[in-house]
Amino acid sequence: MMRKIALGKSDLHVSTIGLGCMRMAQLSVEEALEVIEEALEVGINFFDHADIYGKGESERIFGKALKRSGVKREDIILQSKCGIRSGFFDYSKDYILESVDGILERLDTDYLDVLLLHRPDALVEPEEVAAAFDQLKAEGKVRYFGISNSNPLQIELIQKYFSDPLVVNQLQMSLAHTPLIDSGLHVNMKEEGGVNRDGEILDYCRLHDITIQPWSPFQIDLQKGIFLKNDSYKELNQCISRVATKHGISDEAVAIAWLLRHPANMQPIIGSMNTERIKRIAEAAHVMISRQEWYELYTSAGNTLP
Repeated sequence: MMRKIALGKSDLHVSTIGLGCMRMAQLSVEEALEVIEEALEVGINFFDHADIYGKGESERIFGKALKRSGVKREDIILQSKCGIRSGFFDYSKDYILESVDGILERLDTDYLDVLLLHRPDALVEPEEVAAAFDQLKAEGKVRYFGISNSNPLQIELIQKYFSDPLVVNQLQMSLAHTPLIDSGLHVNMKEEGGVNRDGEILDYCRLHDITIQPWSPFQIDLQKGIFLKNDSYKELNQCISRVATKHGISDEAVAIAWLLRHPANMQPIIGSMNTERIKRIAEAAHVMISRQEWYELYTSAGNTLP
């Protein structure tokens, strides 16, 4: 069975790999049911949503499929996100409360285990965020809270007014997207890798027991596609294949195993709606690549060491 980890400072024990449901809007309820059942079969008990995925249709289809599955609500962990609107971001109290009500209705559930704020709002009023979180918790609609794509001071700003610890930070990370790693290796160096783009958010989350959830773990960048079988990443793919052969797992699993090898105890969020691919990716949870293999994969992606 898949290993479980504690999510931040919560009492939630979640599968070390989570399933992101952004693409579920493209499925029928019957197809979504197959995806949910396969995820559960390989040990994934954590499902990640957002109110904007499919304009809410991903949550709606998931909710219907889950009812058909017969799975007890308390046997899975549901997370969703809010804060992105058409053309702007919104962390106002009224909008957070309104968003959660819509999420719960579409998922056909009484509560979320985790609610994340999706993208930083430049006009954030942290007192309003805290008031919304306090109300949602008091009403039993959300158990725990977190953020996405946020740096240390943005987190500190919210924590100043909200007494519960934020348990998750969802951040983009993959073998071909490594700003979280680069500046920590190139400290006090003048080269490109030494540019601190995120305020050392990786170390901050480790210090504060905030679980990092890498999103798009196979992507180069949002507009550049995936690195697997990509001619621009031949050396990386050759290295991935060697490691895959050695450990008897798929290339996809190696990309996830690289993330899981980091001692930050991350929880990658995969987005596949293909049941066979979910099965192949889940192999990552059962291997631990070596320190040398980790660095070989990192440098084969075009990264340098000081």
